Amino acid sequence: MPRRGERKSRPRPTVAAEPAAPPGRIGIRELAYVYRHQQMNHRIDPAEFQCSVLAGQLADAWLDYHRKAALASSGNYVAAIRSFLTFAGTHLAAADVDPDEARLDGGPIDVAEAICQWEEDLVTRYKPTSNQPNTLAGALLTLVEHRAVRDAKVPERLRRRAEGPPTYRGGTNEPLDEFANHERLLIRDAAQADVRALEKRLAVGRRLLAEGQDPRSGGWRSLPNLVWAARHGVLDMPALLTNLPAQFKWWPEPLREAVADPLYMARFGGKYGVMTTVSGLLFPSELDLQPFRILLLLTMGDATSEEVHDLRLDDLEFSDEGVRVLQTKLRAQRVRPHLHGNDGPRESDRPLDEDEAPGESAYPGTGNWDVPGLLRRLIAVNTLTRETFETEPWLFTAVESADYRQRMAVGRALFKRSGRRFTDWIATHPDMEGDPVKISEPHDVRRLRKTSKTTRVAALGGSLSDLAGDDHHIEVFRGHYAHGTTAHVLAGRAVNRAQRGVFSKIKPGKPVLVTEGAEAMLAEPEAAAELGISPEQGKALQHGELDMGVVNCRDPHDSPHTPKGRLCHVAPAMCMICPNAVVFTSQLPRLLMLDDHIAHMRNVLAPPVWQATWAVQAAALKEVFAECADQLPDARQQIEDGKFRLDLPLGMRTEYDR
Repeated sequence: MPRRGERKSRPRPTVAAEPAAPPGRIGIRELAYVYRHQQMNHRIDPAEFQCSVLAGQLADAWLDYHRKAALASSGNYVAAIRSFLTFAGTHLAAADVDPDEARLDGGPIDVAEAICQWEEDLVTRYKPTSNQPNTLAGALLTLVEHRAVRDAKVPERLRRRAEGPPTYRGGTNEPLDEFANHERLLIRDAAQADVRALEKRLAVGRRLLAEGQDPRSGGWRSLPNLVWAARHGVLDMPALLTNLPAQFKWWPEPLREAVADPLYMARFGGKYGVMTTVSGLLFPSELDLQPFRILLLLTMGDATSEEVHDLRLDDLEFSDEGVRVLQTKLRAQRVRPHLHGNDGPRESDRPLDEDEAPGESAYPGTGNWDVPGLLRRLIAVNTLTRETFETEPWLFTAVESADYRQRMAVGRALFKRSGRRFTDWIATHPDMEGDPVKISEPHDVRRLRKTSKTTRVAALGGSLSDLAGDDHHIEVFRGHYAHGTTAHVLAGRAVNRAQRGVFSKIKPGKPVLVTEGAEAMLAEPEAAAELGISPEQGKALQHGELDMGVVNCRDPHDSPHTPKGRLCHVAPAMCMICPNAVVFTSQLPRLLMLDDHIAHMRNVLAPPVWQATWAVQAAALKEVFAECADQLPDARQQIEDGKFRLDLPLGMRTEYDR
């Protein structure tokens, strides 16, 4: 047994090559996990920071929280720890304080104040619309609170700060809007054209592969031999530099024509252009796979971009009905199968191009631009890639240059590097004038999903529960998809349509004024038709059967202010703005008394209330009085003689007069 002081520290495989640790070094904290089918490794070495004790405590809290909370990813927590420790070391040293005295469990340094200073510094480092300051501060406060719950030595001030929210709220970015319909069609057509061009190019490569032989024996100046070399993994930059002439003009004509393709010569050149061009005849690159990604996102409205990127071959199950896709939604922590049927147009239904022979872009299986057809075509274009390279069965597998453009290597398509993103793909499609096609910014692939969702909205309509479908709660759809321009336009049209229906019924109508001579002829068919009523209604009007108290009504059970079939309950308050109203000159005294009542209410009610309640009726009465001004004196005399009285319902007194 070794004596005290002779025991050696256990070597760690991850840091075996590092130099000996200085005295007082705190152990390295490491975490490895799988996120989105990729191996993630995070490492925090407290000795890298000036406040190493605080670094160790935060790192321990991070590891414990990751394990107990079963986090899917720890990237934000590691970034928050590193950012805070870097700031705290510099800030405390500038204040003539030893950073190594900073601790979560007490000490002379106020860590809560340091966190506040760090949050202020974060705001200056990011744009005003960035969410990163809020995200990092929230992650650090979560770890401090996690430590405070388990350690009674954490100061009360720091404990209260950890329980509160971040000082600064997140950015106020506008939510992403969907692409306009004409933009969607442009993107879709361009993506379909690219898929056809890729299949045609790969068909040429397969024919050349059948003609080629090993260039180490058959020569490196033959294009079929270079294709053979790419298929068997012997094509790289050292071989091309050794075996091809230094000057491009000395190359064989077939090889110069192949490399002189504008798409590749614009991006590459020389022998590197040879390697990428020849490889592109057999294997698709990330930019070649971008059209499949776009079309799948436009077609699979229930799948996020992450779900599409993470698909593997064993997640697909083809059948006669279509394809069953096993989708993994990471944020919702659930796996869900979805069956996509064969419902798209076939490639054979489209007319062939002038330079395209029948069968050039054929592929095994049925369907074409639907989900099963797109997945079959994507598998077909990547078949040779999987046969040539040892790779995991990712659905999106691309061949790109590696080792500083020395060779071609296979990898999972991430669509994040420069030249391979969605915006780069858009830039490769010029318009009629040679400029990049006009697609509204930002060129964010998430807008494709929103476009697919709003296309569904336009097609289905209906309630929010119908539109949300199986992959969203109603509130999620309302907050993330119902704000789109298309949904707003459709909602606005629906509201306008409903309002037009209401307004057409309640639109103030001008009552019909009937003189004494015309009143005697209402029962005649010609006079009744001129008034828009039946002869039976004319007789009822003559006999006073349709008298509503102030004026007559053509049909009291068909009022625009009351549901159809029910007796009008707003008479006589609304009669003067009702298109059913029929005014006899014999009713002028009552109309004058109603006008007097309205004038009296103007002195009783508040001006805004009177304006909203009686202003329209007062204006309508003035129009009637203007048409029969010569009969008003006689009507006034009848009122003074007491021949008429105005009987207003009690409901009108309570509803309109206060």
